[in-house]
Amino acid sequence: MFMWLIYFAGVLIYEAAVRVASLFNDKAKLWVEGRNQQEEVWKALKGINEKRILFHCASLGEFEQGRPVIDALRAEYPDHKIVLTFFSPSGFEVRKNTPLADYVFYLPMDGPCMSLKFIKAISPKMIFFVKYEFWYFYGKYIAKMKIPYYCVSAIFRSDQVFFKFYGGFFRKILLRFTHFFVQDQNSLSLLYKMSIANVTVAGDTRFDRVVANAKHPLALSEVKLFVGYSKVIVAGSTWKPDEEILNEFYLSIGEGFKLIIASHEIKQDNLLKLRDSFNGKAVLHSEWKSNTSGNYQVLLIDNVGMLSSLYQFADYAYIGGGFGSGIHNILEATVFGVPVFFGPNFKRFKEANDLIKLKGAFSIANATDLSQQFNLLELDESLYAKTKGFNEKYIHDNKGATGLIMEYLRMNYES
Repeated sequence: MFMWLIYFAGVLIYEAAVRVASLFNDKAKLWVEGRNQQEEVWKALKGINEKRILFHCASLGEFEQGRPVIDALRAEYPDHKIVLTFFSPSGFEVRKNTPLADYVFYLPMDGPCMSLKFIKAISPKMIFFVKYEFWYFYGKYIAKMKIPYYCVSAIFRSDQVFFKFYGGFFRKILLRFTHFFVQDQNSLSLLYKMSIANVTVAGDTRFDRVVANAKHPLALSEVKLFVGYSKVIVAGSTWKPDEEILNEFYLSIGEGFKLIIASHEIKQDNLLKLRDSFNGKAVLHSEWKSNTSGNYQVLLIDNVGMLSSLYQFADYAYIGGGFGSGIHNILEATVFGVPVFFGPNFKRFKEANDLIKLKGAFSIANATDLSQQFNLLELDESLYAKTKGFNEKYIHDNKGATGLIMEYLRMNYES
């Protein structure tokens, strides 16, 4: 009971903090208003007789990770409606009109009343949580109502609270899942040590997603025109420290390469400062699209939704975030076989560690590091070809998680 109270108090404090932040922060405001506006909508679903599958993603990255499973569920169970939920506005606002789901909501905050109301209103036949987000009350009521409850593309580390001597309360949350589809053997071993045996090593569904993307990328004819016959470096989801390194690096390597940057921050003032830092060589995508004249060498993307398709033009890729909280999705670039660079904060990301061991990806600390590694690859065609081969094989060897999940459901779920 003591831990129950501590947990719920933490949830309430978090919610209160977001509500205060909403007075001056746009993202927090969306978080609060979205939940307030939707409550009557999802409550109304209680009176509609239809089969539903609840699919929860923390944010946009988890949606992309879980998307292959949503696609497969729609194909396998066409008589079921998909209810998609997000915790973060960065996921909801981008995908609130996705045709992959019949309903899209914010997930209400976990609590003894709200969680029960939401699950009863949705009344799902199956529930999927992508990768993480482990909520006490949701798990309690889902288990009590005997709804199949799955965690897909989960990955666990020994330093997580579940595996500490004081983590008993949080281990109970894991015990309520019907089945875990984990990314690696280490996650399975950690769960086995807690006597959780309902586990399958399926891999990461992101591999299936990036393979599908690579087969059908957006044409992006204006980007193709910008690229021409030049070699290209594509930098995705970059932050200011990444952009400073890219600027120094690019201005030092001279002509011969074109650089495409899809910044994580696409506010106009940020992009204009970035454009000016390239001494007249850079142009915004919106400017280039309407006026393709000018000898520009750097293209700055000032919209969202293009990044995964931009990598089709890449000879090299740089992934941002490695000088902050952690790198962004490196698989979107890796699927095209190109060498990948990123900053030093990558340890928590399995695919980054895997690719560094395979010598398909490279961590850099500054512009000098980037220049040295880039020159090694650029001046040695054999080394470059080996690097591409490592990355292509890595993607090939790790795809197929969605198929394993669906095979399990065919054997264990009666629609």
